Amino acid sequence: MAKTKEKLALDKKTTWKKVFQYVKKYWFMLVLSFILAAVTVAFTLYLPILTGQAVDEMIGPGQVDMAVITGLLKKIGIAILITAAAQWIMNICNNYVCYHVVRDIRRDAFQKIEILPLSYLDSHAAGDVVSRVVADVDTFADGLLMGFTQLFTGVLTIGGTLVFMLIYSAPIALVVVCLTPISFLVAKFIATHTHDMFQEQSKTRGEQTALINEMVENQKVVRMFSREEEVKERFGEINDRLQKCSLKAIFYSSLVNPCTRFVNSIVYAGVAIFGAFLAIGGGISVGNLYCFLRYANQYTKPFNEISGVVTELQNAFVCASRVFALIDEKPQVPEDADAVELGTAKGNVELRDVYFSYVPEKKLIENFNLSVKPGQRVAIVGPTGCGKTTVINLLMRFYDVNSGSISVEGVDVRHLTRGSLRTNYGMVLQETWLRGGTILDNIRMGKPDATEEEVKAAAKAAHAHSFIKRLPKGYHTVITEDGGSLSQGQKQLLCIARVMLCLPPMLILDEATSSIDTRTEIRIQKAFAKMMEGRTSFIVAHRLSTIREADVILVMKDGNIIEQGNHETLLAQNGFYTNLYNSQFAG
Repeated sequence: MAKTKEKLALDKKTTWKKVFQYVKKYWFMLVLSFILAAVTVAFTLYLPILTGQAVDEMIGPGQVDMAVITGLLKKIGIAILITAAAQWIMNICNNYVCYHVVRDIRRDAFQKIEILPLSYLDSHAAGDVVSRVVADVDTFADGLLMGFTQLFTGVLTIGGTLVFMLIYSAPIALVVVCLTPISFLVAKFIATHTHDMFQEQSKTRGEQTALINEMVENQKVVRMFSREEEVKERFGEINDRLQKCSLKAIFYSSLVNPCTRFVNSIVYAGVAIFGAFLAIGGGISVGNLYCFLRYANQYTKPFNEISGVVTELQNAFVCASRVFALIDEKPQVPEDADAVELGTAKGNVELRDVYFSYVPEKKLIENFNLSVKPGQRVAIVGPTGCGKTTVINLLMRFYDVNSGSISVEGVDVRHLTRGSLRTNYGMVLQETWLRGGTILDNIRMGKPDATEEEVKAAAKAAHAHSFIKRLPKGYHTVITEDGGSLSQGQKQLLCIARVMLCLPPMLILDEATSSIDTRTEIRIQKAFAKMMEGRTSFIVAHRLSTIREADVILVMKDGNIIEQGNHETLLAQNGFYTNLYNSQFAG
């Protein structure tokens, strides 16, 4: 338990340091905000003095001095105007600092996502990552703004009020100081009990966002298998947990107002009673008593605000710690200081003694060796889970090998810049990805400077031109990030057109025609055959009919190459490949 508390304290300390690192860049606005807060507090505390003097000028029959009162009213008006102007400019400064800090945090979080290893993104729910960058940062922004707006003025008001009360009457100030610890005890009790609850609330909210994101993206699959009720139950369970932990957090945070108001009443009553006895004895004037009662309210009011701020800051800093945890994640292995640009590759690829597994306790690829010459077509086949797509991930350096090496043009890929390596590959995956924008923008993704005619030529080569023309605005039709009303096959054709537009020296086709009908597939295969001429190509396919023309077919099982050769050679061996082939064409 001690270790857990120590770790939690360290986490809080680290979070505070990180917030300070972001805030200190805007120190000028912060200092200006503090100065304006001091001005605001000074004139706010000056107002009761002026009002008390006005009261003293009206005590007793025939003792109303209108000339003095008029002068005091003018001073009161000027003080109010200065206070309002200072508060207005202070709020502008606070908003500037807060939303610039939030902008910086979101920017750093998004930039970190761009360089995180795929192993992190594969092991964390996308909805939880989105929740950190969007919802958690919003909550942090609210707490930070409240802290800037109320914390400065609250602390200065407490200190300034005590100073003014000590100047006018030390005994009354002593009464206030003696009652002050009650406010601190209340604030400490609430702060202690709310941190863990808000932490649990934030975590559960991220879990809920992840489930919603998953279900929205895969609604067709959910309905196809009639899993609506099960999904509702899962959502209900998470929603109930969120409701319970949120209720606890809100309950304790809601104690702030009644508890602090109770403390306020005690302080106010103490000042009123003690001050009344002093006034009766002639120790202070009635105007001074009025002034002290105003000070009692102004002194205790910041405790209300600070207690509320502390509660909000607990929630805000819990959310901030989740965002900073993302920002502090280890990025992908950095490129070597002497990493070289690959340039345009010829297509020499070699895998030597490659070992790789996603988790150490579960072996996958072992002692994998392969040498590919320029222009060769290498097909990779085998049962699901044998490591076909993993080989592609290693070729693209989405993952690094555990041991062994992969080289392109004789250079280990770990000594090449990732950008230059991946630029030399054209990749069409089984899973399609489109971004929000026009059809033209989506095809241009790999070659932003391509002309519209070049895009159309690529679309024609991919057999996508005909369906694009039928869209409302043709190539300028805007689609959403999931392709909108486009079929899976049409989305796949757009992804193929992207590669057709770039025509890099090496190609990777991972089940590239899995979502296309047989007739279109035949036409696409012809387009692929033309595109692959003179280019090193890696083809992952379950449909063995699509890889008959491959120069080399690698038959994989349990992460190892068990057979290797062309289509005719492998059939003649009457081995594992023959069984796979016959199972598809037994009819």
